[in-house]
Amino acid sequence: MRRVFSSFDLVAVHHARNVLEAQGIRAVVKNERLASAMGELPPAECQAEVWVLDEADALHAERLLREGTQASGPPWSCAGCGERIEPQFTQCWRCGATRRA
Repeated sequence: MRRVFSSFDLVAVHHARNVLEAQGIRAVVKNERLASAMGELPPAECQAEVWVLDEADALHAERLLREGTQASGPPWSCAGCGERIEPQFTQCWRCGATRRA
């Protein structure tokens, strides 16, 4: 296992883990509850961390988190209402219909 991300912001930590999981990289969050020990422990030791389970994925994971992920492909048209939707979305904002493959 190898640490690829850390932050005091739990939302950012869990988002980073979700991004990696969505790309097929298995990851876990550690030190999630250590913020309450700050003062007793050095602040840098209390950050929540994302660790990848397979060290071979670490460089790719760090690059994904640094550069972000971009949805690829063309915009799609909603089958329910015809609204044009950007490729990163899987549901129509107007009628709620789900994109068909």
